[in-house]
Amino acid sequence: MVVAVMLSVARSRLALVTQIGFFSVNTLGLLVGTIYNTKTPDLYENNLHHKLGWTITWIVLAQIIVGLLRLFTSGKVTDETDHEERLAFIPISTHHMTSYQQMRSDSVASMHRYSHDSGHGTESDSGTSNSLTGIHNEKEEETQRFVGQARDDLSEGQAARKLLGLAAVDRFFLHLSQLVPKPVLKIMDIFYEAVDILILVLGFILILTGLVTYGGVFHGDNIFNGLAHAIKGGIFFWYGLLTLGRWMGCFAEYGWAWNIRPPVGMVSARKAKMPSAEFVESFVIFLYGSTNVFLEHLAAWGDAWTAQDLEHVSISIMFFGGGLCGMLIESRKIRDLLNASLPRWNTSQDRYPYKEQWTPPKTYSFSMNPFPGLIILLLGLMMSSHHQHSMVSTMVHKQWGTLFVGFALARAITYILTYLSPPSSYLPSRPPSEIIASFCLISGGLIFVASNKDTVAAMERHDLNAMFVFTVTMGWTAFLMAWAIIVLAVKGWAVRRRQSVSHSAWGTLA
Repeated sequence: MVVAVMLSVARSRLALVTQIGFFSVNTLGLLVGTIYNTKTPDLYENNLHHKLGWTITWIVLAQIIVGLLRLFTSGKVTDETDHEERLAFIPISTHHMTSYQQMRSDSVASMHRYSHDSGHGTESDSGTSNSLTGIHNEKEEETQRFVGQARDDLSEGQAARKLLGLAAVDRFFLHLSQLVPKPVLKIMDIFYEAVDILILVLGFILILTGLVTYGGVFHGDNIFNGLAHAIKGGIFFWYGLLTLGRWMGCFAEYGWAWNIRPPVGMVSARKAKMPSAEFVESFVIFLYGSTNVFLEHLAAWGDAWTAQDLEHVSISIMFFGGGLCGMLIESRKIRDLLNASLPRWNTSQDRYPYKEQWTPPKTYSFSMNPFPGLIILLLGLMMSSHHQHSMVSTMVHKQWGTLFVGFALARAITYILTYLSPPSSYLPSRPPSEIIASFCLISGGLIFVASNKDTVAAMERHDLNAMFVFTVTMGWTAFLMAWAIIVLAVKGWAVRRRQSVSHSAWGTLA
């Protein structure tokens, strides 16, 4: 499913094929599971795994249907239509069509203005000619961009026919796509893209609930301890995957890939205004601390507070305050107010003698916020020496606490490297220390999930020591990181392939 998501994000024609393949395999698994359930007693009644599995199955099926409708609504032109007719009937979004019409209107107005000016002698003939040539070239480039977008939509529609290959099914979806109004199509687009974002998280939850159901853990009040470890460990697990994604170049358009944020023009205004990655990290830490303060005593609601409860609440308060400090550091307004001790001078004048001294330092162009790393460092130190009910539990907690310390040290090395040599390119700089940081977070998060009371009790019951969890987690983490790099490379291949098809199509249309 991960490959299907990456191909869908890349808007590849192979996305629908991969989604149908995944759904077929998943349907086979559901059939085998249903047969197994009818032959065996239900050892975990009313479990979440079965319900969530069916829910995700229906969501994936709905996404496939929406994907088919999107393909047919974007390709309603036959192959026999000549190039000019294709351009006239290619369905482009309303936004692109409005922009194209505006571009054409501006072009005509500019041509008329320069023709009128030349008649009155306000510009020379050569100046007018150069201006008209520049305008023509600029508008021609924009026309190529619109045609490229239209050609992509056309190829998507033709791919649907090649994919299905059945005339009856083809006519059915084509007729159905014509009956769907445009507002509904927009809602379907939002649903399709939302599934691409959420399906991986839902899959992770499905795997966790499957392990819980298979292991028969988290019964009674132990569900609170299990949920706490699963949610908190899952957050650090996904934090590690996002850290790995930043190293690979994901979110480079936001300036999150250890690169310079691209300006408006290269990216949209919304992307250019996105907060820094450190602000998002600090906000998540703040949100975790502010909400978890009221949940630490949930498992013993109504009972007296213990010293361990107060320790956990203190950790939540540390997250609360540390996340708030991190967000304040990322605020440009706050940083400007902190410079208020120096008087304001008009440095725009060329005669100003200290103009160079008022130039902002290079480090101002890049965020180096130590608070996310500091908070996780302190959490790791606390958990490494946190007293538990058994030696095995203490060792398991020490393992993921030490890994979190490793993340903080690796992030500190990253900031040292960027301080000495700030990023100077739009391309990802890929500091090597972030690979270690992501490895520590992913593995630490998985061991965090496994450090719950029921899992530790099962380990002790089967004479398994703490190193069993550590070694298994290290192997799976290395394999998972390699798989993540492969699927991101597949996404890049799909994007390059789509771009090459678009460029070759424009050469044909031209």
